[in-house]
Amino acid sequence: MKLLITGLSHHTAPVEVRERLAFAEQTLPEALDRLRHRPGMVEGMILSTCNRVEVAVTAEEQGDPEKSIQEFLEESSRLEPGWVSPYLYHYNGSNAIRHVFRVAASLDSMVVGEPQILGQLKSAYAVAKQQGALNGFLDLVMTRAFNVAKRVRTETEIGSSAVSISYAAVELARDIFGSLAGKRVLLVGAGKMAESAARHLRRAGVSDIAVTNRTRSRADALAEEFRGRVVDYEEFFHALPDVDIVIASSGAPHYIINSEQMRGVINRRRNRPMFLIDIAVPRNIEPDVNKLEGVFLYDIDDLDRVVKTNIEGRRNVAEQAEEIITEEVERMMLRLKTREVTPTIVSLQEQLELLRTGEIERVRGKLGPLTPQQQEAIEALTRGIINKIAHEPIAEMRRRANDPEGIQLIHTIRKLFRLGEG
Repeated sequence: MKLLITGLSHHTAPVEVRERLAFAEQTLPEALDRLRHRPGMVEGMILSTCNRVEVAVTAEEQGDPEKSIQEFLEESSRLEPGWVSPYLYHYNGSNAIRHVFRVAASLDSMVVGEPQILGQLKSAYAVAKQQGALNGFLDLVMTRAFNVAKRVRTETEIGSSAVSISYAAVELARDIFGSLAGKRVLLVGAGKMAESAARHLRRAGVSDIAVTNRTRSRADALAEEFRGRVVDYEEFFHALPDVDIVIASSGAPHYIINSEQMRGVINRRRNRPMFLIDIAVPRNIEPDVNKLEGVFLYDIDDLDRVVKTNIEGRRNVAEQAEEIITEEVERMMLRLKTREVTPTIVSLQEQLELLRTGEIERVRGKLGPLTPQQQEAIEALTRGIINKIAHEPIAEMRRRANDPEGIQLIHTIRKLFRLGEG
């Protein structure tokens, strides 16, 4: 068996590529079913966020599972064969485990230390479990990843030094306007991103926050929490001339604000500057809006500039976290070797020895009196046969002792020789 991760992230692909590969939350169950039924796939999980799309699987040794996952991504997004290949990365074995641990601990995030990715990873795990797509080694890796993330946050200051994407967006607005006191803000979307942005906006001195969302009840709840007001989703375009800052994080699959609409808005504002931040994937705002005079449009990739200003301060903390990740990967490999391989080898040898001695006792009466030399010859002959039977399985288990996929081999051997639970 192989443990594989294939995906792309903000490290390898711009937002216009990531948004084409993104999976809507409601499509994940069906996508997982399609993934699981591809030839050779045993387990599967899909993580889709604004900054990454990753497919993690355990797969059979034969075939080309990496190619199969790429084809799955292309088919799911209706892309030309090979189009996504330049943007993909592939991890297997211990490197895949390290990657999962780093993602869970937010060491691979655009904003190192942000807590949102762990919640997103847990949600992806829950969906895969509910669909019956996790039931073996990948399940074990994901469960351990959550514990590793908790350890990183407990033993380092990575959480206290982190900022979220929404915080970076507010900092960018502060760079443009200076003080945000007195500025009017419209949040398009009422999810976790919007909630986080509202919290940071309040702290930055913004007192006039309007919220619009396709689901009115969610907008009402967010507005009430932050003492804001609600704008009807069907009417929010008419409110744009009266706001200074728009933060868009809607789940709409298409542009909800285009350049032609914004040209009219900026005219009605009499060219007073307007700041738009599009942190949605797929994007909510047409990129050409940025060409309009007096309009400042930034998307999620632009936030990288804000993030980089904090890298130096977090470097030592990140290094401590990386040491924990390395230790945890080694611990998992050692666990595989000492808690899976060694007991299985011992059990196999004991089981075969019981069979050998049992068979000797069964036929001893038919052999008549035996001299010591004959007894020794029978012992040597039967031990030799048993050792030859056990040699290849034991040798293969030892060879695979540090290979995470070796756990599947161990389970197979235990089943074949009826060694009980491993």
